[in-house]
Amino acid sequence: MDDTYGLTGHDIGPDIDELRAALAAHGITLPSLGVDPLTFAARSTRPPLVSLGNCNVATARRVAEVLRSAAGG
Repeated sequence: MDDTYGLTGHDIGPDIDELRAALAAHGITLPSLGVDPLTFAARSTRPPLVSLGNCNVATARRVAEVLRSAAGG
């Protein structure tokens, strides 16, 4: 199997858990964070996509704040 994406077997569950934990460390919860069901169900050599889902404005602002801070701005 081509491992171009570094995801042999396409098990992205641990990656989602790691992202959830990293967000939580900054007080951010994305309730709909998970595997995108359409790309998970597709028969493809590419791994499924991560669905970040919807969030409220306060959460979106917090994500932007954390990203700006991480970028040094």
